[in-house]
Amino acid sequence: MVNSKNYILAIESSCDDTSAAILCNTKVLSNVVATQEIHKQYGGVVPELASRAHQQNIVPVVHQALAKANIDKKQLSAIAFTRGPGLMGSLLVGTSFAKSLALGLNIPLIEVNHMEAHILAHFIEDETRTPPTFPFLAMTISGGHTQIVKVTDYFTMEVLGETLDDAVGEAFDKSAKLMGLPYPGGPLVDKHARQGNSLAYDFPKPKVDGLNFSFSGLKTSILYFLQRETQKNPDFVSENIDDICASVQYTILEILMEKLQLAVEQTGIKQIAIGGGVAANSGIRTRLKEAEKSLGWTTYIPKFEYCTDNAAMIGIVGYLKFMEGDFTDQSVAAKARYAIGSK
Repeated sequence: MVNSKNYILAIESSCDDTSAAILCNTKVLSNVVATQEIHKQYGGVVPELASRAHQQNIVPVVHQALAKANIDKKQLSAIAFTRGPGLMGSLLVGTSFAKSLALGLNIPLIEVNHMEAHILAHFIEDETRTPPTFPFLAMTISGGHTQIVKVTDYFTMEVLGETLDDAVGEAFDKSAKLMGLPYPGGPLVDKHARQGNSLAYDFPKPKVDGLNFSFSGLKTSILYFLQRETQKNPDFVSENIDDICASVQYTILEILMEKLQLAVEQTGIKQIAIGGGVAANSGIRTRLKEAEKSLGWTTYIPKFEYCTDNAAMIGIVGYLKFMEGDFTDQSVAAKARYAIGSK
């Protein structure tokens, strides 16, 4: 039953962050994230270790989310969870927990597409930001995904372009690894880039038709460049880390902005919303703000806490689906591959 106050418990477990949030309609009452530190020593996410850590974290994280929101689980209207896409073992933990709790409480269960949630995070109630109006273009940039999506309304989305190989976040992290920077390397590349010369070194941009992306060739060219230069000077990377990071970041952002500009030209839509972990990158934020002035775009950037994987974004989709009565049943299964718009 829809009330004036609908409390949604949201659960996110698609990769290596266990998160739970409580929303009252569109307002976030709590958004708890348990980050898994164990992957740092391996230089990337180890799926088996991630799913084990989710099992350890999920009960305390949900308990903390309820406590911070100051509500009892009996007040919940529904439970929303990430069905996919993501790591299968990680998704299974969140899916199984959500199904069990919804069954125990006898309340509706709502499945959420993780990629749709990154886009709809813009509609979380926030006094400091206004959400985009339909239609708009969404660019989702994260460790596992790179997409440009035309959004006509909450649940009418069309993927216009996506990566053919590595995601943009992966390109940042793998480039960082080649430079000897610890995982996760993307934020460190951004940090060094702010102090470097972005035109110091020239890296090739892959030629990909349409609005699709490719980053694997760029990663290879960075590898060969670093090998070549360190043969001449073993201290090349440490002596030039700021300029290398700035040049790598400049090239990646050029690829993103060129495709985004092409999408605007093709659709005539000048409202741009970004989401995903890489949306926290200072360079992309600066470039988008510049595009507002030079190209007449209106850009929307969510709060930092809603860029990276979090349950609040799952909760806003849960609320929107709750209002439409779009529920799922207990036969639902996690989906590692789960395209936008699919069932």
